Amino acid sequence: MADPRGFLTYTERELPRRRPVPVRILDSREVYERRSEDGPALVRQATRCMDCGVPFCHNGCPLGNLIPEWNELTRREDWEAAIERLHATNNFPEWTGRLCPAPCETACVLGINQPAVTIKNIEQSIADNAFDRGLVQPQIPERLTGATVAVVGSGPAGLAAAQQLTRAGHTVAVYERDDRIGGLLTYGIPDFKMEKDQVDRRVAQMEAEGTRFRPGVDVGGADLTGQDLLERYDAVVLAMGSTIGRELPVPGRELGGIHLAMDYLVQANRAVDGQEVPGQILATDKDVVVIGGGDTGSDCLGTATRQHARSVTQIDIHALPPEERAEDQPWPTYPKVYRTSTSHEENGERVYASSTVELLSEGDTGEVTHLRLVTVEKADDGTYVPVEGTERIIPAQLVLLALGFTGVPRAGLVEQLGVELDARGRLVRDESFATSVPGVFVAGDAGRGQSLIVWAIAEGRAAASAVDGFLRGESELPAPILPSTVSVSA
Repeated sequence: MADPRGFLTYTERELPRRRPVPVRILDSREVYERRSEDGPALVRQATRCMDCGVPFCHNGCPLGNLIPEWNELTRREDWEAAIERLHATNNFPEWTGRLCPAPCETACVLGINQPAVTIKNIEQSIADNAFDRGLVQPQIPERLTGATVAVVGSGPAGLAAAQQLTRAGHTVAVYERDDRIGGLLTYGIPDFKMEKDQVDRRVAQMEAEGTRFRPGVDVGGADLTGQDLLERYDAVVLAMGSTIGRELPVPGRELGGIHLAMDYLVQANRAVDGQEVPGQILATDKDVVVIGGGDTGSDCLGTATRQHARSVTQIDIHALPPEERAEDQPWPTYPKVYRTSTSHEENGERVYASSTVELLSEGDTGEVTHLRLVTVEKADDGTYVPVEGTERIIPAQLVLLALGFTGVPRAGLVEQLGVELDARGRLVRDESFATSVPGVFVAGDAGRGQSLIVWAIAEGRAAASAVDGFLRGESELPAPILPSTVSVSA
């Protein structure tokens, strides 16, 4: 059992050291640096876990990670058993350990009156240690079922589904339209948050297990049609994400220098990878305005800083959140509080309760040069109302729209398969992740809408169990117990 006095002995929350800001903005390596001397701190943090009778961290984690169990194994420094417990519920803990916002930590019982256990960091460290010690090995199925499955999309949902189905003995092919596997993990997430060798080594593991990867294939386009998939495979999993960026319908949107955030980040990631990017969108020596206060906007801020932008401003329509939980967001819910990312530590200004009124251009170049803002207040009906007399103009030679996503593309594969869309642009599926088209299933953001990496992996695992049951009549694959996954058609 856990140390019953651990949380009394160690009351401080210790996180791994970050590289100094002046150093890390000169490259695109990960912000956190692994050091051997951080090991004792990790053990101390794991010792703080109380092994609660009712571990609410389980409730906070969509994967149902066995957090108290692998915390205790970390305390004992039993890395082999720790990674086994971690892999029991999570295919890719080194990804969630780096990228998940850790709803498990806001549900930590210790967090009621002390700083929460550093669950996310412990998770990442278990996985990193396991790779260093050679404890992550391919799990090759003992026999093949003869059934074939196509997975469209190689993000976390698609890869989780593919790995589970391959280990169940099915022959799985993963199709990706980009030239590299990983989806937004590869070309959407900046390297300073997660370097791409983290994806590559998992892909190598999956290849050794028998998963087949087909990058650079436009499914639903010239390369392969939806009908081709139905004819070639016994089941299809659609995990292509929610990729249509939300637009900003204001005067001046047609000006040059205004781009969707993902267009900017993908180009930047390709450049960091050493690829040539003709006409790359660059922030160098420009006043950059990022419209959108979420993680994608923060990624744009960090990327623009590394491209030596003159200034970076991130605009959020929401009011400045409080430092502590609001009364209507009690423990163990995930609260809306003021959070500072590593990118915010490095540079930039954050502007709250503001909305873009107009994008402006000086002269006849057709390029954006300024942006007109107004302060807004949230009305009782949920809309945002401008505050009279608060309009102001700020410089902007590059504007990045990080306003979220509105669903999957309707043309191409979706139309070819005849899969229904709901009012939010999501693929309609039932509680077993099945669409109205026999043999076609949906996992991740394509059916859920824009969400977290931990939800994508959870849905990939759950969808894999459903597909396995469809193919064999029953399934022994573990699956997270998720809330209703039904997308209601409009």
